[in-house]
Amino acid sequence: MHEKIIDAVKANKEIFLSGLRQIMQIESVEEKPKPEAPFGEGPKQALNQVLLLAENMGFQTGVVNHAVGYAQLGENNQDYIGVLGHLDVVPAGDGWNYPPFDLTLENGNLYGRGILDNKGPIISCLYALYTLKMLNIPLSKTIRVIFGTNEESGCHDIPLYLEKEHPPMYGFTPDCKYPAVYGERGLIDVTIKTGITDGSHASIEKIEADFTKSSVPDHMKIQFSDGQWKELFGKRSPSNAPELGENVITIFAREAGVFNGQFAYYLNWLEQGFHLKHNGEGLNLEYADEASGKLLLTPYKLEIEDEAVLLSVSMRYPISIKEETILQTLKANLPDNSKIIINRRMPSTQFDLNHPMLSVMKNIYEKCTGMDGTPVTTTGATYARFMPNTIAFGPSFPGQKGIAHNKDEYMSLSDLMKNMEIYALTIYELAK
Repeated sequence: MHEKIIDAVKANKEIFLSGLRQIMQIESVEEKPKPEAPFGEGPKQALNQVLLLAENMGFQTGVVNHAVGYAQLGENNQDYIGVLGHLDVVPAGDGWNYPPFDLTLENGNLYGRGILDNKGPIISCLYALYTLKMLNIPLSKTIRVIFGTNEESGCHDIPLYLEKEHPPMYGFTPDCKYPAVYGERGLIDVTIKTGITDGSHASIEKIEADFTKSSVPDHMKIQFSDGQWKELFGKRSPSNAPELGENVITIFAREAGVFNGQFAYYLNWLEQGFHLKHNGEGLNLEYADEASGKLLLTPYKLEIEDEAVLLSVSMRYPISIKEETILQTLKANLPDNSKIIINRRMPSTQFDLNHPMLSVMKNIYEKCTGMDGTPVTTTGATYARFMPNTIAFGPSFPGQKGIAHNKDEYMSLSDLMKNMEIYALTIYELAK
Protein backbone atom coordinates (compact mmCIF):
# COMPACT_ATOMS: atom_id res chain seq x y z
CA MET A 1 0.00 0.00 0.00
CA HIS A 2 2.84 2.41 0.76
CA GLU A 3 4.19 2.23 -2.78
CA LYS A 4 0.71 2.77 -4.20
CA ILE A 5 0.32 5.92 -2.06
CA ILE A 6 3.76 7.24 -3.05
CA ASP A 7 3.00 6.72 -6.74
CA ALA A 8 -0.30 8.57 -6.37
CA VAL A 9 1.42 11.48 -4.58
CA LYS A 10 3.84 11.83 -7.48
CA ALA A 11 0.99 11.70 -9.98
CA ASN A 12 -0.75 14.57 -8.17
CA LYS A 13 2.24 16.94 -8.38
CA GLU A 14 0.83 19.29 -11.01
CA ILE A 15 -2.63 19.68 -9.46
CA PHE A 16 -0.95 20.25 -6.10
CA LEU A 17 1.27 23.02 -7.49
CA SER A 18 -1.72 24.60 -9.25
CA GLY A 19 -3.70 24.73 -6.00
CA LEU A 20 -0.69 25.92 -4.01
CA ARG A 21 -0.08 28.77 -6.47
CA GLN A 22 -3.58 30.10 -5.82
CA ILE A 23 -2.84 30.35 -2.10
CA MET A 24 0.67 31.73 -2.55
CA GLN A 25 -0.68 34.63 -4.62
CA ILE A 26 -2.69 35.94 -1.66
CA GLU A 27 -0.89 38.47 0.57
CA SER A 28 -2.09 36.95 3.81
CA VAL A 29 -0.30 39.29 6.23
CA GLU A 30 -2.14 40.29 9.42
CA GLU A 31 -4.03 43.58 9.12
CA LYS A 32 -6.58 45.48 11.15
CA PRO A 33 -9.59 43.33 12.04
CA LYS A 34 -12.77 43.62 10.01
CA PRO A 35 -16.20 42.07 10.43
CA GLU A 36 -15.82 38.30 9.93
CA ALA A 37 -12.06 38.79 9.43
CA PRO A 38 -10.48 39.02 12.92
CA PHE A 39 -6.93 39.14 11.54
CA GLY A 40 -7.58 41.19 8.44
CA GLU A 41 -8.68 40.66 4.87
CA GLY A 42 -5.57 38.86 3.58
CA PRO A 43 -5.62 35.88 5.97
CA LYS A 44 -9.40 35.53 5.57
CA GLN A 45 -9.08 35.57 1.78
CA ALA A 46 -6.45 32.81 1.94
CA LEU A 47 -8.71 30.76 4.22
CA ASN A 48 -11.67 31.14 1.89
CA GLN A 49 -9.59 30.07 -1.10
CA VAL A 50 -8.24 26.98 0.67
CA LEU A 51 -11.71 25.91 1.70
CA LEU A 52 -12.91 26.35 -1.87
CA LEU A 53 -10.14 24.00 -3.00
CA ALA A 54 -11.11 21.52 -0.30
CA GLU A 55 -14.81 21.63 -1.23
CA ASN A 56 -13.92 20.95 -4.85
CA MET A 57 -11.99 17.90 -3.64
CA GLY A 58 -15.13 16.63 -1.94
CA PHE A 59 -14.12 17.24 1.66
CA GLN A 60 -16.45 18.35 4.43
CA THR A 61 -15.36 21.88 5.38
CA GLY A 62 -16.05 24.33 8.16
CA VAL A 63 -15.07 27.72 9.54
CA VAL A 64 -14.76 28.37 13.27
CA ASN A 65 -15.22 31.91 14.61
CA HIS A 66 -14.10 33.32 11.23
CA ALA A 67 -10.52 32.51 12.30
CA VAL A 68 -9.82 28.84 11.56
CA GLY A 69 -11.02 26.53 8.81
CA TYR A 70 -10.83 22.80 8.25
CA ALA A 71 -11.17 20.09 5.62
CA GLN A 72 -12.34 16.76 6.99
CA LEU A 73 -12.42 13.16 5.83
CA GLY A 74 -14.67 11.14 8.13
CA GLU A 75 -17.73 11.85 10.23
CA ASN A 76 -16.47 11.98 13.82
CA ASN A 77 -16.26 15.63 14.88
CA GLN A 78 -15.04 14.84 18.40
CA ASP A 79 -12.43 12.09 18.07
CA TYR A 80 -10.25 12.98 15.13
CA ILE A 81 -6.59 13.20 14.12
CA GLY A 82 -5.57 16.80 13.53
CA VAL A 83 -3.10 18.18 11.01
CA LEU A 84 -2.68 21.86 11.83
CA GLY A 85 -0.90 24.56 9.84
CA HIS A 86 -1.25 28.26 9.08
CA LEU A 87 -2.01 30.44 6.07
CA ASP A 88 -0.85 33.79 7.46
CA VAL A 89 2.68 34.94 6.64
CA VAL A 90 5.13 37.58 7.80
CA PRO A 91 5.50 40.71 5.62
CA ALA A 92 7.63 40.24 2.53
CA GLY A 93 10.11 43.04 3.22
CA ASP A 94 12.50 44.32 0.56
CA GLY A 95 15.21 42.90 -1.65
CA TRP A 96 13.43 39.97 -3.29
CA ASN A 97 14.66 38.56 -6.59
CA TYR A 98 11.32 36.81 -7.15
CA PRO A 99 7.71 37.99 -6.71
CA PRO A 100 7.06 37.39 -3.01
CA PHE A 101 3.35 36.72 -3.49
CA ASP A 102 3.47 34.17 -6.24
CA LEU A 103 4.95 30.72 -6.78
CA THR A 104 8.12 30.72 -8.88
CA LEU A 105 10.00 27.56 -9.86
CA GLU A 106 13.64 28.08 -10.80
CA ASN A 107 16.51 25.59 -10.80
CA GLY A 108 14.49 23.11 -8.78
CA ASN A 109 13.51 25.58 -6.05
CA LEU A 110 10.09 27.07 -5.34
CA TYR A 111 10.15 30.72 -4.21
CA GLY A 112 7.54 32.86 -2.47
CA ARG A 113 6.54 34.14 0.96
CA GLY A 114 5.12 31.19 2.86
CA ILE A 115 6.42 28.40 0.62
CA LEU A 116 8.17 26.95 3.69
CA ASP A 117 6.37 28.80 6.48
CA ASN A 118 3.74 27.48 6.17
CA LYS A 119 1.58 27.47 3.04
CA GLY A 120 3.64 24.91 1.15
CA PRO A 121 3.65 22.28 3.90
CA ILE A 122 0.03 22.62 5.05
CA ILE A 123 -1.30 22.62 1.48
CA SER A 124 0.84 19.51 0.87
CA CYS A 125 -1.01 17.90 3.79
CA LEU A 126 -4.35 18.77 2.18
CA TYR A 127 -3.28 17.12 -1.08
CA ALA A 128 -1.79 14.18 0.85
CA LEU A 129 -5.24 13.57 2.33
CA TYR A 130 -6.80 14.06 -1.11
CA THR A 131 -4.48 11.37 -2.45
CA LEU A 132 -5.79 8.90 0.14
CA LYS A 133 -9.35 9.92 -0.73
CA MET A 134 -8.75 9.42 -4.47
CA LEU A 135 -7.40 5.93 -3.79
CA ASN A 136 -10.54 5.07 -1.80
CA ILE A 137 -8.41 3.74 1.04
CA PRO A 138 -10.64 2.79 3.98
CA LEU A 139 -9.68 4.67 7.15
CA SER A 140 -10.97 3.89 10.63
CA LYS A 141 -10.36 7.37 12.04
CA THR A 142 -11.47 10.84 11.00
CA ILE A 143 -8.77 13.17 9.69
CA ARG A 144 -9.13 16.94 9.92
CA VAL A 145 -6.67 19.28 8.18
CA ILE A 146 -6.93 22.58 10.09
CA PHE A 147 -5.95 25.97 8.65
CA GLY A 148 -5.08 28.76 11.08
CA THR A 149 -4.73 32.44 10.22
CA ASN A 150 -2.75 33.99 13.11
CA GLU A 151 0.29 31.86 13.89
CA GLU A 152 2.84 34.52 13.00
CA SER A 153 1.53 37.14 15.40
CA GLY A 154 0.43 35.35 18.52
CA CYS A 155 -1.67 32.25 17.77
CA HIS A 156 -4.83 34.06 18.90
CA ASP A 157 -6.79 31.91 16.44
CA ILE A 158 -6.41 28.63 18.34
CA PRO A 159 -8.37 29.75 21.44
CA LEU A 160 -11.12 30.86 19.05
CA TYR A 161 -11.13 27.38 17.52
CA LEU A 162 -11.21 25.65 20.91
CA GLU A 163 -14.17 27.76 22.00
CA LYS A 164 -16.37 25.71 19.68
CA GLU A 165 -14.45 22.58 18.66
CA HIS A 166 -12.88 19.64 20.44
CA PRO A 167 -9.09 19.43 20.18
CA PRO A 168 -7.72 16.50 18.20
CA MET A 169 -7.12 13.16 19.90
CA TYR A 170 -3.56 13.66 18.69
CA GLY A 171 -1.91 15.16 15.65
CA PHE A 172 0.85 17.31 14.24
CA THR A 173 1.75 20.66 12.75
CA PRO A 174 4.03 20.68 9.66
CA ASP A 175 5.70 23.91 10.75
CA CYS A 176 9.10 23.12 12.23
CA LYS A 177 11.59 20.38 11.34
CA TYR A 178 12.20 16.65 11.09
CA PRO A 179 12.29 14.23 12.80
CA ALA A 180 9.20 14.43 15.05
CA VAL A 181 9.54 17.18 17.65
CA TYR A 182 8.43 15.99 21.09
CA GLY A 183 9.51 19.10 23.03
CA GLU A 184 9.64 22.85 22.47
CA ARG A 185 11.87 25.10 24.55
CA GLY A 186 10.52 27.74 26.83
CA LEU A 187 10.35 31.23 25.35
CA ILE A 188 10.41 34.56 27.11
CA ASP A 189 10.45 37.92 25.38
CA VAL A 190 11.45 40.92 27.48
CA THR A 191 12.23 44.60 27.16
CA ILE A 192 15.09 45.84 29.33
CA LYS A 193 14.48 49.50 30.19
CA THR A 194 17.60 51.29 31.41
CA GLY A 195 17.53 54.82 32.74
CA ILE A 196 20.00 57.30 31.19
CA THR A 197 19.69 60.41 33.32
CA ASP A 198 22.87 62.36 32.45
CA GLY A 199 21.87 63.20 28.86
CA SER A 200 24.81 61.26 27.40
CA HIS A 201 22.54 59.73 24.70
CA ALA A 202 20.93 63.06 23.75
CA SER A 203 22.86 63.39 20.50
CA ILE A 204 20.76 60.55 19.03
CA GLU A 205 17.68 62.11 17.46
CA LYS A 206 16.00 58.92 16.23
CA ILE A 207 16.56 55.32 15.12
CA GLU A 208 14.98 53.88 11.97
CA ALA A 209 14.94 50.12 11.47
CA ASP A 210 12.72 47.18 10.53
CA PHE A 211 12.62 45.60 13.96
CA THR A 212 10.55 42.43 14.40
CA LYS A 213 10.63 39.85 17.17
CA SER A 214 10.86 37.01 14.64
CA SER A 215 14.20 38.07 13.12
CA VAL A 216 17.75 39.13 13.85
CA PRO A 217 17.74 42.80 12.69
CA ASP A 218 20.01 43.56 9.75
CA HIS A 219 19.69 47.29 9.02
CA MET A 220 19.57 50.42 11.16
CA LYS A 221 19.84 54.17 10.52
CA ILE A 222 20.63 56.61 13.32
CA GLN A 223 20.00 60.32 12.98
CA PHE A 224 22.03 62.59 15.24
CA SER A 225 21.00 65.99 16.56
CA ASP A 226 23.43 67.73 14.17
CA GLY A 227 21.52 66.24 11.22
CA GLN A 228 24.10 63.57 10.39
CA TRP A 229 23.06 59.98 9.76
CA LYS A 230 24.89 56.74 10.53
CA GLU A 231 23.80 53.64 8.62
CA LEU A 232 24.70 50.14 9.73
CA PHE A 233 24.16 46.74 8.11
CA GLY A 234 24.07 43.22 9.46
CA LYS A 235 22.58 39.97 8.20
CA ARG A 236 19.00 38.86 8.82
CA SER A 237 18.17 35.42 10.15
CA PRO A 238 15.33 33.92 12.19
CA SER A 239 15.47 34.92 15.84
CA ASN A 240 15.74 31.25 16.83
CA ALA A 241 18.89 30.90 14.70
CA PRO A 242 20.88 34.01 15.70
CA GLU A 243 24.19 32.35 14.88
CA LEU A 244 23.22 32.49 11.19
CA GLY A 245 22.82 36.28 11.26
CA GLU A 246 24.77 39.41 12.14
CA ASN A 247 22.86 41.53 14.62
CA VAL A 248 22.93 45.22 13.67
CA ILE A 249 22.08 46.25 17.25
CA THR A 250 25.25 44.73 18.69
CA ILE A 251 27.21 45.99 15.69
CA PHE A 252 26.00 49.49 16.61
CA ALA A 253 27.15 48.98 20.21
CA ARG A 254 30.55 47.95 18.90
CA GLU A 255 30.87 50.75 16.31
CA ALA A 256 28.81 53.52 17.90
CA GLY A 257 31.61 56.05 18.03
CA VAL A 258 32.34 58.53 20.80
CA PHE A 259 29.89 58.64 23.70
CA ASN A 260 30.51 59.23 27.36
CA GLY A 261 28.82 58.92 30.73
CA GLN A 262 26.01 56.48 31.37
CA PHE A 263 25.37 55.80 27.69
CA ALA A 264 28.98 54.80 27.07
CA TYR A 265 28.71 52.37 29.99
CA TYR A 266 25.44 51.05 28.56
CA LEU A 267 26.89 50.46 25.09
CA ASN A 268 29.83 48.60 26.61
CA TRP A 269 27.40 46.39 28.54
CA LEU A 270 25.39 45.80 25.35
CA GLU A 271 28.48 44.79 23.37
CA GLN A 272 30.00 42.64 26.11
CA GLY A 273 26.69 40.98 26.92
CA PHE A 274 25.34 40.27 23.45
CA HIS A 275 27.77 40.70 20.55
CA LEU A 276 28.38 37.22 19.06
CA LYS A 277 27.22 35.70 22.35
CA HIS A 278 24.08 33.89 21.26
CA ASN A 279 23.96 31.41 24.15
CA GLY A 280 23.78 33.92 26.98
CA GLU A 281 27.42 33.58 28.01
CA GLY A 282 27.81 37.36 28.21
CA LEU A 283 25.13 37.53 30.94
CA ASN A 284 25.81 34.27 32.83
CA LEU A 285 22.81 32.72 31.06
CA GLU A 286 24.65 29.80 29.47
CA TYR A 287 22.05 27.22 30.56
CA ALA A 288 21.82 23.94 28.67
CA ASP A 289 20.51 20.40 28.94
CA GLU A 290 21.04 17.19 27.00
CA ALA A 291 17.53 17.09 25.52
CA SER A 292 17.38 20.59 24.06
CA GLY A 293 20.90 22.03 24.03
CA LYS A 294 21.91 25.59 24.88
CA LEU A 295 19.85 28.68 25.62
CA LEU A 296 19.48 31.05 22.65
CA LEU A 297 19.32 34.81 23.07
CA THR A 298 18.51 37.44 20.42
CA PRO A 299 18.29 41.24 20.86
CA TYR A 300 15.77 42.36 18.23
CA LYS A 301 14.79 45.97 18.98
CA LEU A 302 16.53 49.12 20.27
CA GLU A 303 14.65 52.31 21.21
CA ILE A 304 15.81 55.64 22.60
CA GLU A 305 13.64 57.72 24.95
CA ASP A 306 14.32 61.04 26.68
CA GLU A 307 15.77 59.41 29.78
CA ALA A 308 15.97 55.73 28.93
CA VAL A 309 17.14 53.11 26.44
CA LEU A 310 14.92 50.12 25.70
CA LEU A 311 16.35 46.82 24.44
CA SER A 312 13.96 44.02 23.50
CA VAL A 313 15.35 40.49 23.72
CA SER A 314 13.96 37.07 22.83
CA MET A 315 15.24 34.10 24.84
CA ARG A 316 14.59 30.41 24.21
CA TYR A 317 15.66 28.27 27.12
CA PRO A 318 16.11 24.50 27.65
CA ILE A 319 13.06 22.46 28.57
CA SER A 320 14.50 21.48 31.98
CA ILE A 321 15.13 25.10 33.07
CA LYS A 322 12.51 27.25 34.82
CA GLU A 323 11.57 30.74 33.68
CA GLU A 324 12.18 32.12 37.16
CA THR A 325 15.80 30.99 36.96
CA ILE A 326 16.28 32.83 33.66
CA LEU A 327 14.75 36.05 34.98
CA GLN A 328 16.71 36.00 38.24
CA THR A 329 20.01 35.54 36.42
CA LEU A 330 19.18 38.22 33.86
CA LYS A 331 18.22 40.69 36.57
CA ALA A 332 21.52 40.12 38.34
CA ASN A 333 23.45 41.04 35.17
CA LEU A 334 21.70 44.25 34.10
CA PRO A 335 23.16 47.76 34.18
CA ASP A 336 22.21 50.04 37.06
CA ASN A 337 18.78 51.67 36.92
CA SER A 338 17.30 48.89 34.76
CA LYS A 339 14.03 47.00 34.93
CA ILE A 340 12.57 44.06 33.03
CA ILE A 341 9.25 44.32 31.18
CA ILE A 342 7.83 40.97 30.06
CA ASN A 343 6.28 41.10 26.59
CA ARG A 344 5.53 37.44 25.98
CA ARG A 345 6.10 34.15 27.75
CA MET A 346 5.62 30.56 26.66
CA PRO A 347 6.57 27.71 28.98
CA SER A 348 8.34 24.72 27.49
CA THR A 349 6.28 21.75 26.30
CA GLN A 350 6.93 18.01 26.26
CA PHE A 351 4.93 15.26 24.56
CA ASP A 352 4.88 11.67 25.79
CA LEU A 353 7.84 9.93 24.14
CA ASN A 354 6.02 6.60 24.46
CA HIS A 355 2.97 7.73 22.47
CA PRO A 356 2.39 5.40 19.50
CA MET A 357 2.15 8.38 17.10
CA LEU A 358 5.87 8.99 17.60
CA SER A 359 6.68 5.41 16.60
CA VAL A 360 4.65 5.82 13.42
CA MET A 361 6.43 9.07 12.58
CA LYS A 362 9.86 7.58 13.27
CA ASN A 363 9.21 4.59 11.04
CA ILE A 364 7.74 6.60 8.15
CA TYR A 365 10.48 9.22 8.26
CA GLU A 366 13.20 6.60 8.24
CA LYS A 367 11.50 4.68 5.41
CA CYS A 368 11.18 7.81 3.25
CA THR A 369 14.58 9.39 3.93
CA GLY A 370 16.96 6.73 5.22
CA MET A 371 17.85 9.08 8.09
CA ASP A 372 17.55 8.62 11.85
CA GLY A 373 14.00 9.34 12.99
CA THR A 374 14.60 9.60 16.74
CA PRO A 375 12.34 12.39 18.08
CA VAL A 376 14.00 15.70 18.93
CA THR A 377 13.32 19.08 20.56
CA THR A 378 13.24 22.54 19.00
CA THR A 379 13.97 26.19 19.70
CA GLY A 380 10.90 27.13 17.66
CA ALA A 381 7.43 28.07 18.85
CA THR A 382 4.65 26.34 16.94
CA TYR A 383 0.92 25.74 17.20
CA ALA A 384 1.83 22.69 19.30
CA ARG A 385 2.12 25.04 22.30
CA PHE A 386 -1.53 26.05 21.94
CA MET A 387 -3.35 23.04 20.50
CA PRO A 388 -3.57 20.11 22.95
CA ASN A 389 -2.18 16.70 21.97
CA THR A 390 -0.15 18.13 19.09
CA ILE A 391 3.52 18.03 18.12
CA ALA A 392 5.57 19.47 15.25
CA PHE A 393 6.62 17.20 12.37
CA GLY A 394 8.56 18.68 9.43
CA PRO A 395 8.88 20.28 6.96
CA SER A 396 12.60 21.16 7.15
CA PHE A 397 15.16 18.39 6.94
CA PRO A 398 18.31 18.30 9.10
CA GLY A 399 20.71 21.11 8.25
CA GLN A 400 18.06 23.36 6.70
CA LYS A 401 17.90 26.53 8.84
CA GLY A 402 17.44 30.25 8.39
CA ILE A 403 15.16 30.15 5.32
CA ALA A 404 11.77 31.19 6.69
CA HIS A 405 11.07 34.93 7.17
CA ASN A 406 13.95 35.90 4.88
CA LYS A 407 13.78 37.45 1.44
CA ASP A 408 13.58 34.88 -1.37
CA GLU A 409 12.05 32.31 0.98
CA TYR A 410 12.33 28.98 -0.80
CA MET A 411 11.83 25.25 -0.62
CA SER A 412 13.08 22.76 -3.15
CA LEU A 413 10.36 21.08 -5.16
CA SER A 414 11.81 17.66 -4.40
CA ASP A 415 11.73 18.38 -0.65
CA LEU A 416 8.14 19.60 -0.81
CA MET A 417 7.06 16.49 -2.69
CA LYS A 418 8.99 14.33 -0.22
CA ASN A 419 7.02 16.06 2.54
CA MET A 420 3.78 15.15 0.80
CA GLU A 421 4.87 11.50 0.68
CA ILE A 422 5.78 11.53 4.37
CA TYR A 423 2.51 13.17 5.35
CA ALA A 424 0.36 10.89 3.18
CA LEU A 425 1.97 7.76 4.64
CA THR A 426 1.84 9.13 8.20
CA ILE A 427 -1.85 10.02 7.92
CA TYR A 428 -2.56 6.60 6.45
CA GLU A 429 -0.75 4.76 9.25
CA LEU A 430 -2.36 6.87 11.98
CA ALA A 431 -5.88 6.49 10.59
CA LYS A 432 -6.01 3.02 9.01
